[in-house]
Amino acid sequence: MTIEELLKKYALGVRDFHGIDLSEANLSGAKLSGVNLSHANLSVTNFSSANLTFANLSHARLNVVRLRGANLANANLNHASLNVANLIRASLGHAQLRAASLIRSELIRADLSNADLSEANLRSADLREAALRQAVLRNANLNEANLKDAFLTGANLENAKLHNTDLTRTDLEGANLRDADLKHANLRRANLRGANLNGTNLRWADLSGTNLTWADLSGAKLSGANLIGADLSHANLTDASFVQADLTQARLIQAEWVGADLTKAILTGAKVYGTPRFGLKTEGMICEWVDLSPGGDQSVIKYLNSDDFRYFFHQTPPTVQIIVDRSLDYEANFILASVYYQIAQQFQELKQPPSIEIGRHRTVFTFKVDSDEHLFSTAYIAILPFKDAANTQKNICAVVEMILSEDLAKLSLSSPEQIKQLTTLLKRAIDNAIAINKMQQKLEVGAKFNFFQAHTQTILTNSIAQNLILHNHSNFGKKFINHSDVNPSVSDNMSDEAVKSIIPSMSMVVDFFQGVHYKS
Repeated sequence: MTIEELLKKYALGVRDFHGIDLSEANLSGAKLSGVNLSHANLSVTNFSSANLTFANLSHARLNVVRLRGANLANANLNHASLNVANLIRASLGHAQLRAASLIRSELIRADLSNADLSEANLRSADLREAALRQAVLRNANLNEANLKDAFLTGANLENAKLHNTDLTRTDLEGANLRDADLKHANLRRANLRGANLNGTNLRWADLSGTNLTWADLSGAKLSGANLIGADLSHANLTDASFVQADLTQARLIQAEWVGADLTKAILTGAKVYGTPRFGLKTEGMICEWVDLSPGGDQSVIKYLNSDDFRYFFHQTPPTVQIIVDRSLDYEANFILASVYYQIAQQFQELKQPPSIEIGRHRTVFTFKVDSDEHLFSTAYIAILPFKDAANTQKNICAVVEMILSEDLAKLSLSSPEQIKQLTTLLKRAIDNAIAINKMQQKLEVGAKFNFFQAHTQTILTNSIAQNLILHNHSNFGKKFINHSDVNPSVSDNMSDEAVKSIIPSMSMVVDFFQGVHYKS
């Protein structure tokens, strides 16, 4: 069939031309919307600027075809062969290209937004500045492809192959790259904000200057990766492997990386404000100094010698423990959960519920905190539901006053900046406590139950497992008579009259602060 015959039949309403042989034909600018060219031989055909919207080109041979500027929106190209095809500036929005072959195809500035390229073969394809927003590329082969400056926001690349792929400055914000293979990929200055990289292979990849804020890299393999200057703030790096990775001056502010393997990694100059430093593998790690400033502006620098390094990166989670001299029952547990929920609405640092250990005569609540500086402010709020709150809070303020009154340099304590942070957090907690106390009707519910009237002990544990007893009721552990289930007994009230607030000694406070080993 000649081109003229095809166009004449199309004009008469015929759409089915499946299996036709139009190789090397010139159909430039042809209007063939909705045409059926499935299984057709269209190799080396010229479809430049043609309208092929909603066309059926499934299983068609389109090798070395010219589709420059063609409109293939919503077209069916499943299992089609488009090797070395020219698709520069082509429109393929919402097109179906499942298992299509596009080896070494030119797709510069092509629009593939919302296209389905599942299991497609795009090896060595040129996709510079192409739009692939929300595109599906699950199990696709993009090895050695060029995606420089491309747009893949929200794209699904789960299990995709991107070995040696160039993704320089590519926008992958919110993309799904779960279990994808990006070994040796170039991701310099790419945007991967909020991307899912769970279990992704990024071994020896170049991620220098890359935006990985809020990204999920849990279980990712980053051995030998270049992360110089990368932004990993708020990222999930749990159980990720950074063996021999270069994280020089990387931003790790408030990142979560418990279980990460940093063996022989380089971390000099990294910004680690608010980042936990426990549960890490750090054997052979190189780190001469870190930036502890909240904004990552190097205003708080900590230099690390061999002793500092050992303390700094081998910490335990700082905790606040409230030990209640009574076993927690179901009713009190329900009330307490409700009270802490209300408190968390005002004080976000308490958004994670405590772990609870219930014994025959005692209950232990353990609150994990982000850093040592948060210990006092968290304790100030966590004790609120209990009768011992006022005395405990008084002790907290007294301890902080103690440390402010001393010569920090003489005692080798925390830097002034870190002490300032501690006091700022405490002041905020005090303000929050005032606001929370205005919700009196919510907190007073627990006052009817003896559990909240019971004597308590409040213990802080810093990041190297040193303890400080902030408050210890003088009658803690002493039982006078059996308590009723509703109101405190008279003997309890009488005993409380003689209670004195026992403040930790200066030596205990100094030991606790010095132990944190914060020298800058």
